Amino acid sequence: MSPAIEIHHLTKKFRTYRKKPGLKGAIQGLFHREYDETIAANEISFSVQPGEFVGFLGPNGAGKTTTLKMLSGLLHPTSGTASVLGFTPSLRENEFKKRFSLVMGQKNALWWDLAAADSLELSRVIYQIEKPVYQKRLDELTELLDIKDKLNILVRELSLGERMKLELINALIHSPQVLLLDEPTIGLDVTSQKKVRDFLKSYNETYKVTILLTSHYMQDIEELCSRVVLIDEGMLRYDGALSGIVEKFSGTKIIQMHLHKPLSHPIPEHWGEILESTGLLLKLKVPRERISDVCREILAATTLSDITIEEVPIEEIMRQLFRTQRPTFSSE
Repeated sequence: MSPAIEIHHLTKKFRTYRKKPGLKGAIQGLFHREYDETIAANEISFSVQPGEFVGFLGPNGAGKTTTLKMLSGLLHPTSGTASVLGFTPSLRENEFKKRFSLVMGQKNALWWDLAAADSLELSRVIYQIEKPVYQKRLDELTELLDIKDKLNILVRELSLGERMKLELINALIHSPQVLLLDEPTIGLDVTSQKKVRDFLKSYNETYKVTILLTSHYMQDIEELCSRVVLIDEGMLRYDGALSGIVEKFSGTKIIQMHLHKPLSHPIPEHWGEILESTGLLLKLKVPRERISDVCREILAATTLSDITIEEVPIEEIMRQLFRTQRPTFSSE
């Protein structure tokens, strides 16, 4: 089976004019200009199979949005190749446009001063969807997202969560095979985030649409994506299972204990780093290889009412990883 998304050595460089200060600098710039070059994506290669739901991760400025824009044809790559459903995105063929959608959490596709229903009707005309087919899809999507009663309200009068639901409907009304999502839950409250996640998970499972998702909310990634592609400074750093990041790059686990009574002696340093010690609650970060030994010592030293051993949260591992070294690694 051919990949739905396939990119090889994809690179995007931006050149920006560096203006010197003052009138003299402005005049000099008329005759001799100096430029700075920024590499937003650098030799990125990966593929996504049909129906996969892949998380596309990285810190701010890593090149995620630039890559999505190249996959949607909004930007031309400086070098390398990209293929989406067998099409070259930068050619922007009409048939290609009918088969993918891009949703950007900080950009509106719906018309601000129109009712949502009118914006959606405009999309129906643009994509040349027959009215009975359109109505069936609209009924299904509005029911899934519980937003049917908001269709006749002006877009600018909707809440952020309501607008995002309708942006998703607008993106899916023509039944695309590939969906590119750039921070679809940004700024939403916890309840709205959960509803959007549940919808995306259900839609992917039902229609097998290929989804590439960027998000700063790790809960989005953990609940939706079994595979992640991680980039930093424009370069691919990891491609594999989300659990693989924990296994490879977290050398510690967290032991949380509820004590029957406070410890009668100070906590030994070799037990690990104290994350919390309040009353009868004790939380330690312990090297993986010492988990068994530390648990044994704790049980010998005090009586516990409860003990749990947990992985370090994914977002903390990511922060540490980007804050320190930046190796290139894979799931193999």
